[in-house]
Amino acid sequence: MVTVQVTYVDAGDLYVSWRWEHDPDNPRVLILPRDRVAPPLAALADALPTPHPGESIHQALTRALTGGALTDRDRECALSTSLAAALIPAQLARELDAVILAGDQLHVRIQPSPSTTQVPWEALRVDEAERFVHNAKLSILTPATVRNARARRVSPNTGPVAAAVDPPTPLGRVLTEVPQALAALDVLDRETLRPALAEAGRFLYVGHVTTAAHALDARLHLAQGPLTAADLLGWRIPNRAALIACESGGDHRYAEPSGLVAALVHGGAEYVMATRWVLPTDAGLTALMPGFHAPAGGTLAGAVLAVHDAQQQEDPVAALNDWQRAQADHWESTGAPESTPLVWAAFGVAYAPAPPG
Repeated sequence: MVTVQVTYVDAGDLYVSWRWEHDPDNPRVLILPRDRVAPPLAALADALPTPHPGESIHQALTRALTGGALTDRDRECALSTSLAAALIPAQLARELDAVILAGDQLHVRIQPSPSTTQVPWEALRVDEAERFVHNAKLSILTPATVRNARARRVSPNTGPVAAAVDPPTPLGRVLTEVPQALAALDVLDRETLRPALAEAGRFLYVGHVTTAAHALDARLHLAQGPLTAADLLGWRIPNRAALIACESGGDHRYAEPSGLVAALVHGGAEYVMATRWVLPTDAGLTALMPGFHAPAGGTLAGAVLAVHDAQQQEDPVAALNDWQRAQADHWESTGAPESTPLVWAAFGVAYAPAPPG
Protein backbone atom coordinates (compact mmCIF):
# COMPACT_ATOMS: atom_id res chain seq x y z
CA MET A 1 0.00 0.00 0.00
CA VAL A 2 1.36 3.40 -1.03
CA THR A 3 -0.03 6.23 1.09
CA VAL A 4 -0.18 9.97 0.55
CA GLN A 5 -1.35 12.60 3.03
CA VAL A 6 -3.14 15.55 1.42
CA THR A 7 -3.90 18.68 3.46
CA TYR A 8 -6.06 21.66 2.49
CA VAL A 9 -5.71 25.03 4.24
CA ASP A 10 -7.88 28.12 3.83
CA ALA A 11 -5.79 31.29 3.80
CA GLY A 12 -7.54 33.56 1.34
CA ASP A 13 -6.76 31.19 -1.51
CA LEU A 14 -6.89 27.45 -0.92
CA TYR A 15 -3.51 25.88 -0.20
CA VAL A 16 -2.96 22.18 -0.82
CA SER A 17 0.07 20.25 0.36
CA TRP A 18 0.85 16.57 0.10
CA ARG A 19 3.55 14.21 1.20
CA TRP A 20 4.09 10.55 0.53
CA GLU A 21 4.51 8.56 3.72
CA HIS A 22 7.47 6.69 2.23
CA ASP A 23 9.13 10.03 1.33
CA PRO A 24 8.15 12.45 4.12
CA ASP A 25 11.05 14.85 3.56
CA ASN A 26 9.78 15.97 0.15
CA PRO A 27 6.40 17.64 0.60
CA ARG A 28 4.73 19.57 -2.21
CA VAL A 29 2.70 22.76 -1.78
CA LEU A 30 0.49 24.53 -4.32
CA ILE A 31 -1.95 27.42 -4.25
CA LEU A 32 -5.42 26.92 -5.71
CA PRO A 33 -6.87 30.38 -6.45
CA ARG A 34 -10.07 31.00 -4.56
CA ASP A 35 -11.84 32.23 -7.69
CA ARG A 36 -11.19 28.80 -9.22
CA VAL A 37 -12.39 26.66 -6.32
CA ALA A 38 -15.22 28.86 -5.03
CA PRO A 39 -17.80 28.19 -7.81
CA PRO A 40 -17.84 24.37 -7.53
CA LEU A 41 -17.76 24.57 -3.73
CA ALA A 42 -20.73 26.95 -3.81
CA ALA A 43 -22.55 24.61 -6.19
CA LEU A 44 -21.90 21.74 -3.78
CA ALA A 45 -23.26 23.76 -0.86
CA ASP A 46 -26.42 24.46 -2.85
CA ALA A 47 -26.82 20.73 -3.54
CA LEU A 48 -26.53 19.64 0.09
CA PRO A 49 -29.29 19.58 2.73
CA THR A 50 -27.18 21.46 5.25
CA PRO A 51 -28.96 24.77 6.01
CA HIS A 52 -27.55 28.00 4.64
CA PRO A 53 -27.49 30.95 7.07
CA GLY A 54 -31.08 31.92 7.84
CA GLU A 55 -32.47 28.70 6.36
CA SER A 56 -34.42 26.13 8.40
CA ILE A 57 -33.63 22.43 8.19
CA HIS A 58 -36.92 21.84 6.36
CA GLN A 59 -36.10 24.58 3.84
CA ALA A 60 -32.63 23.10 3.29
CA LEU A 61 -34.02 19.60 2.79
CA THR A 62 -36.61 20.93 0.35
CA ARG A 63 -33.95 22.81 -1.63
CA ALA A 64 -31.59 19.83 -1.84
CA LEU A 65 -34.09 17.01 -2.29
CA THR A 66 -36.60 18.54 -4.69
CA GLY A 67 -34.16 19.81 -7.29
CA GLY A 68 -30.60 19.71 -5.99
CA ALA A 69 -27.74 18.48 -8.16
CA LEU A 70 -27.32 15.27 -6.15
CA THR A 71 -30.83 14.14 -7.10
CA ASP A 72 -30.05 14.03 -10.83
CA ARG A 73 -27.32 11.79 -12.24
CA ASP A 74 -26.18 14.05 -15.07
CA ARG A 75 -26.02 17.19 -12.93
CA GLU A 76 -24.30 15.29 -10.12
CA CYS A 77 -21.70 13.91 -12.53
CA ALA A 78 -21.01 17.42 -13.80
CA LEU A 79 -20.65 18.74 -10.25
CA SER A 80 -18.38 15.88 -9.16
CA THR A 81 -16.22 16.39 -12.26
CA SER A 82 -15.87 20.12 -11.61
CA LEU A 83 -14.97 19.52 -7.95
CA ALA A 84 -12.25 17.04 -8.93
CA ALA A 85 -10.82 19.43 -11.52
CA ALA A 86 -10.77 22.31 -9.05
CA LEU A 87 -9.45 20.50 -5.96
CA ILE A 88 -6.99 17.92 -7.32
CA PRO A 89 -4.12 19.80 -8.95
CA ALA A 90 -2.56 18.34 -12.07
CA GLN A 91 0.77 17.58 -10.38
CA LEU A 92 -0.92 15.58 -7.63
CA ALA A 93 -3.10 13.80 -10.19
CA ARG A 94 -0.01 12.77 -12.17
CA GLU A 95 1.65 11.38 -9.04
CA LEU A 96 -1.50 9.46 -8.09
CA ASP A 97 -1.76 8.05 -11.62
CA ALA A 98 1.87 6.94 -11.51
CA VAL A 99 1.20 4.84 -8.41
CA ILE A 100 -1.91 3.29 -9.96
CA LEU A 101 -0.17 2.55 -13.28
CA ALA A 102 2.67 0.88 -11.38
CA GLY A 103 0.13 -1.58 -10.03
CA ASP A 104 0.39 -0.44 -6.42
CA GLN A 105 -2.59 0.00 -4.12
CA LEU A 106 -3.16 3.64 -3.23
CA HIS A 107 -4.37 5.11 0.06
CA VAL A 108 -5.21 8.83 0.07
CA ARG A 109 -5.60 10.40 3.52
CA ILE A 110 -7.23 13.83 3.26
CA GLN A 111 -7.31 16.57 5.89
CA PRO A 112 -9.95 19.06 4.72
CA SER A 113 -10.09 22.77 5.45
CA PRO A 114 -13.28 24.48 6.65
CA SER A 115 -14.28 25.31 3.07
CA THR A 116 -13.71 21.74 1.84
CA THR A 117 -14.98 19.76 4.83
CA GLN A 118 -18.19 18.70 3.06
CA VAL A 119 -16.53 17.61 -0.17
CA PRO A 120 -17.47 13.97 -0.86
CA TRP A 121 -13.97 12.89 -1.85
CA GLU A 122 -14.97 9.30 -2.58
CA ALA A 123 -17.54 10.48 -5.14
CA LEU A 124 -15.32 12.89 -7.08
CA ARG A 125 -15.44 11.94 -10.73
CA VAL A 126 -11.82 11.69 -11.77
CA ASP A 127 -12.39 9.96 -15.12
CA GLU A 128 -15.24 8.85 -17.36
CA ALA A 129 -17.54 6.68 -15.20
CA GLU A 130 -14.86 6.45 -12.52
CA ARG A 131 -14.91 8.00 -9.08
CA PHE A 132 -11.96 8.62 -6.81
CA VAL A 133 -13.10 5.59 -4.78
CA HIS A 134 -12.60 3.38 -7.86
CA ASN A 135 -8.89 4.19 -7.91
CA ALA A 136 -7.92 4.56 -4.27
CA LYS A 137 -8.74 3.86 -0.68
CA LEU A 138 -9.82 7.17 0.86
CA SER A 139 -9.87 8.21 4.50
CA ILE A 140 -10.02 11.42 6.51
CA LEU A 141 -6.81 12.59 8.14
CA THR A 142 -7.34 14.10 11.57
CA PRO A 143 -5.01 16.95 12.64
CA ALA A 144 -1.60 15.88 13.94
CA THR A 145 -2.35 17.56 17.28
CA VAL A 146 -5.23 15.11 17.73
CA ARG A 147 -3.91 11.87 16.28
CA ASN A 148 -0.37 12.25 17.69
CA ALA A 149 -1.29 13.60 21.13
CA ARG A 150 1.20 12.29 23.68
CA ALA A 151 -1.49 11.03 26.05
CA ARG A 152 -3.43 9.21 23.33
CA ARG A 153 -3.55 5.42 23.42
CA VAL A 154 -5.31 3.48 20.66
CA SER A 155 -7.78 0.98 22.11
CA PRO A 156 -7.45 -2.68 21.15
CA ASN A 157 -9.88 -4.11 18.62
CA THR A 158 -11.45 -6.50 21.10
CA GLY A 159 -14.71 -6.60 22.99
CA PRO A 160 -18.42 -6.37 22.22
CA VAL A 161 -20.32 -3.63 20.43
CA ALA A 162 -21.74 -0.75 22.48
CA ALA A 163 -24.72 0.75 20.70
CA ALA A 164 -27.29 3.49 20.81
CA VAL A 165 -29.39 2.84 17.71
CA ASP A 166 -32.15 5.42 17.32
CA PRO A 167 -32.47 6.23 21.03
CA PRO A 168 -35.64 7.98 22.21
CA THR A 169 -34.97 11.72 22.36
CA PRO A 170 -37.09 14.87 22.01
CA LEU A 171 -35.69 15.24 18.46
CA GLY A 172 -37.53 12.10 17.33
CA ARG A 173 -36.52 8.90 15.57
CA VAL A 174 -34.43 8.73 12.41
CA LEU A 175 -35.18 5.18 11.27
CA THR A 176 -38.56 3.97 10.08
CA GLU A 177 -37.67 0.64 11.66
CA VAL A 178 -34.52 -0.61 13.36
CA PRO A 179 -32.93 -3.32 11.17
CA GLN A 180 -33.42 -6.81 12.54
CA ALA A 181 -29.66 -7.34 12.73
CA LEU A 182 -29.43 -4.48 15.23
CA ALA A 183 -32.72 -4.88 17.07
CA ALA A 184 -31.24 -7.05 19.82
CA LEU A 185 -28.58 -4.50 20.79
CA ASP A 186 -29.11 -2.63 24.04
CA VAL A 187 -29.88 1.06 23.49
CA LEU A 188 -27.45 2.75 25.83
CA ASP A 189 -28.27 6.08 27.43
CA ARG A 190 -26.25 8.90 28.92
CA GLU A 191 -25.74 7.01 32.17
CA THR A 192 -24.88 3.57 30.81
CA LEU A 193 -22.76 4.55 27.82
CA ARG A 194 -19.47 5.35 29.54
CA PRO A 195 -19.01 2.01 31.35
CA ALA A 196 -20.09 0.14 28.20
CA LEU A 197 -17.54 1.97 26.06
CA ALA A 198 -14.80 1.11 28.55
CA GLU A 199 -15.22 -2.59 27.72
CA ALA A 200 -16.28 -2.41 24.06
CA GLY A 201 -14.41 -3.01 20.83
CA ARG A 202 -16.92 -1.05 18.73
CA PHE A 203 -19.35 1.83 19.20
CA LEU A 204 -22.35 2.30 16.91
CA TYR A 205 -24.51 5.40 17.25
CA VAL A 206 -27.53 6.17 15.06
CA GLY A 207 -29.49 9.27 15.95
CA HIS A 208 -29.14 13.03 16.16
CA VAL A 209 -26.09 15.27 16.40
CA THR A 210 -26.48 19.01 16.74
CA THR A 211 -23.70 21.51 16.15
CA ALA A 212 -22.96 24.82 17.82
CA ALA A 213 -20.68 27.83 17.53
CA HIS A 214 -17.84 25.87 19.11
CA ALA A 215 -16.73 22.39 18.09
CA LEU A 216 -16.49 21.17 21.69
CA ASP A 217 -20.22 21.88 22.10
CA ALA A 218 -21.28 19.50 19.29
CA ARG A 219 -23.86 17.22 20.88
CA LEU A 220 -24.67 13.53 20.63
CA HIS A 221 -28.30 13.09 21.67
CA LEU A 222 -29.13 10.15 23.92
CA ALA A 223 -31.93 9.13 26.24
CA GLN A 224 -31.50 11.09 29.49
CA GLY A 225 -29.85 13.99 27.69
CA PRO A 226 -27.09 14.90 25.23
CA LEU A 227 -23.33 14.45 25.47
CA THR A 228 -21.02 17.15 24.14
CA ALA A 229 -17.63 16.57 22.58
CA ALA A 230 -16.18 18.17 25.71
CA ASP A 231 -18.02 15.62 27.89
CA LEU A 232 -16.35 12.77 25.99
CA LEU A 233 -12.82 13.98 26.66
CA GLY A 234 -11.22 11.61 29.14
CA TRP A 235 -13.50 8.70 28.25
CA ARG A 236 -12.06 5.44 26.96
CA ILE A 237 -13.36 4.99 23.39
CA PRO A 238 -13.40 1.66 21.49
CA ASN A 239 -11.13 1.02 18.53
CA ARG A 240 -13.97 1.50 16.01
CA ALA A 241 -16.68 4.12 16.34
CA ALA A 242 -19.49 5.22 14.04
CA LEU A 243 -21.70 8.29 14.39
CA ILE A 244 -24.56 8.02 11.90
CA ALA A 245 -26.18 11.39 12.41
CA CYS A 246 -26.43 14.78 10.74
CA GLU A 247 -23.01 16.43 10.29
CA SER A 248 -21.42 14.19 12.92
CA GLY A 249 -18.11 14.51 11.09
CA GLY A 250 -18.17 18.29 10.89
CA ASP A 251 -15.03 18.88 12.98
CA HIS A 252 -13.12 20.44 10.11
CA ARG A 253 -15.71 23.18 9.64
CA TYR A 254 -14.21 24.85 12.69
CA ALA A 255 -10.91 26.70 12.91
CA GLU A 256 -10.05 24.32 15.76
CA PRO A 257 -11.30 20.87 14.72
CA SER A 258 -12.07 19.62 18.23
CA GLY A 259 -15.55 18.16 17.79
CA LEU A 260 -16.99 14.70 18.25
CA VAL A 261 -14.61 12.90 15.87
CA ALA A 262 -11.59 14.47 17.56
CA ALA A 263 -12.94 13.50 20.99
CA LEU A 264 -13.39 9.89 19.90
CA VAL A 265 -9.92 9.73 18.34
CA HIS A 266 -8.39 11.31 21.44
CA GLY A 267 -10.11 8.65 23.56
CA GLY A 268 -8.60 5.76 21.62
CA ALA A 269 -10.59 5.23 18.42
CA GLU A 270 -8.50 4.19 15.43
CA TYR A 271 -11.44 4.40 12.99
CA VAL A 272 -14.34 6.84 13.22
CA MET A 273 -17.11 6.76 10.61
CA ALA A 274 -19.13 9.96 10.45
CA THR A 275 -21.16 12.10 8.07
CA ARG A 276 -20.32 15.32 6.28
CA TRP A 277 -23.77 16.85 5.99
CA VAL A 278 -27.38 16.62 7.14
CA LEU A 279 -28.41 13.04 6.44
CA PRO A 280 -31.90 12.74 4.93
CA THR A 281 -34.22 10.12 6.36
CA ASP A 282 -36.38 7.81 4.28
CA ALA A 283 -39.41 9.86 5.28
CA GLY A 284 -37.76 13.02 3.98
CA LEU A 285 -36.58 11.38 0.78
CA THR A 286 -40.02 9.89 0.11
CA ALA A 287 -41.79 13.18 0.73
CA LEU A 288 -39.43 15.47 -1.17
CA MET A 289 -37.30 13.65 -3.75
CA PRO A 290 -39.05 13.06 -7.10
CA GLY A 291 -39.32 9.38 -7.98
CA PHE A 292 -37.90 8.11 -4.69
CA HIS A 293 -39.40 4.87 -3.41
CA ALA A 294 -37.83 3.48 -0.26
CA PRO A 295 -36.49 -0.05 -0.82
CA ALA A 296 -37.39 -2.86 1.54
CA GLY A 297 -35.75 -2.10 4.84
CA GLY A 298 -35.08 1.53 3.92
CA THR A 299 -32.22 3.45 2.30
CA LEU A 300 -30.89 4.91 5.55
CA ALA A 301 -31.17 1.56 7.32
CA GLY A 302 -29.16 0.03 4.48
CA ALA A 303 -26.43 2.59 5.08
CA VAL A 304 -26.50 1.82 8.81
CA LEU A 305 -26.01 -1.87 8.09
CA ALA A 306 -23.16 -1.11 5.68
CA VAL A 307 -21.40 0.91 8.36
CA HIS A 308 -22.08 -1.77 10.99
CA ASP A 309 -20.60 -4.41 8.68
CA ALA A 310 -17.57 -2.28 7.80
CA GLN A 311 -16.80 -1.78 11.49
CA GLN A 312 -16.36 -5.53 11.84
CA GLN A 313 -13.88 -5.93 8.99
CA GLU A 314 -10.10 -5.99 9.27
CA ASP A 315 -9.91 -2.76 7.26
CA PRO A 316 -13.03 -0.63 7.91
CA VAL A 317 -11.90 2.06 5.45
CA ALA A 318 -11.63 -0.40 2.56
CA ALA A 319 -14.89 -2.07 3.56
CA LEU A 320 -16.89 1.16 3.59
CA ASN A 321 -15.22 2.26 0.35
CA ASP A 322 -16.32 -1.06 -1.21
CA TRP A 323 -19.94 -0.27 -0.33
CA GLN A 324 -19.61 3.28 -1.64
CA ARG A 325 -18.11 1.99 -4.88
CA ALA A 326 -21.04 -0.38 -5.38
CA GLN A 327 -23.49 2.44 -4.66
CA ALA A 328 -21.66 4.73 -7.09
CA ASP A 329 -21.80 2.07 -9.81
CA HIS A 330 -25.54 1.61 -9.34
CA TRP A 331 -26.12 5.36 -9.40
CA GLU A 332 -23.93 5.75 -12.48
CA SER A 333 -25.68 2.97 -14.40
CA THR A 334 -29.29 3.64 -13.38
CA GLY A 335 -29.63 7.10 -11.85
CA ALA A 336 -32.08 5.50 -9.42
CA PRO A 337 -33.12 7.96 -6.70
CA GLU A 338 -32.63 5.20 -4.12
CA SER A 339 -28.87 5.32 -4.89
CA THR A 340 -28.51 9.08 -4.55
CA PRO A 341 -25.08 10.25 -3.33
CA LEU A 342 -26.97 12.30 -0.73
CA VAL A 343 -26.75 9.14 1.40
CA TRP A 344 -23.71 7.05 0.46
CA ALA A 345 -21.36 9.97 -0.25
CA ALA A 346 -22.16 11.57 3.09
CA PHE A 347 -19.89 9.11 4.91
CA GLY A 348 -16.18 9.40 5.54
CA VAL A 349 -13.83 7.41 7.76
CA ALA A 350 -11.30 9.14 9.96
CA TYR A 351 -8.31 6.81 10.24
CA ALA A 352 -5.94 7.50 13.13
CA PRO A 353 -3.49 4.68 13.84
CA ALA A 354 -1.32 4.69 16.93
CA PRO A 355 1.08 7.66 17.10
CA PRO A 356 4.67 6.96 16.08
CA GLY A 357 6.99 5.98 18.88
